[in-house]
Amino acid sequence: MNKKNIKYIFSLILIPFFGFILLNLTFLLFALFYFSVSKLVNIFVTINPEMNWYWFPSLMRFCFMVIILLITFFIFRSKLKTIFKAIFLIVPVATVLVIMETFLYNFPAILFVLGFLLISGVIYYLYKTKQPWIYYYSLILTSLVLVIFFAPGGDI
Repeated sequence: MNKKNIKYIFSLILIPFFGFILLNLTFLLFALFYFSVSKLVNIFVTINPEMNWYWFPSLMRFCFMVIILLITFFIFRSKLKTIFKAIFLIVPVATVLVIMETFLYNFPAILFVLGFLLISGVIYYLYKTKQPWIYYYSLILTSLVLVIFFAPGGDI
C-alpha cells in the first residue's frame, strides 16, 4: 500500500470515530444550553406546571441549531485542515436532521422527503464548489446512520 491509500483508510476511520465523540459533546452542550436558558428564563418569569409553554422547547432547539450553523460557518471559513472540517461536518448535519425529526416526528414521510432534499442540496453544493471527497463521505455517513436509526421508529 502506498502512503496515499493509508491516508484515505485512516480518514475513513477517523471521521466516524471523532465525529461520534464530537456529536455526543454537542448534545451535552445542548442539554447545558437548554437548562441554562430555562433557569435564566425562570428567574424573570415563574413557570408553573399550569402554563402551556409548548413553544419553548421548540424555540430552544431552533436557537441551538442556529448557533451550531454559525459555528459551522466560521469553522468552514477557517484555515483548518480538511479532515477536521469533515469531522465537524457531522455535527451540523446530525443536529439539523435530529431537530427536523423532533419537529416532524408525527409526519415521517415529510421528514424523509425534506431530509432527502436537504442532503441532496448539500451534495449539489459540494459538487458545484468542487469540495474534497471527504465531505461527501462525512455527509452521507451521517445521513445514512440517522436514516437507519429513524426509519424503524428510533427516537432521540
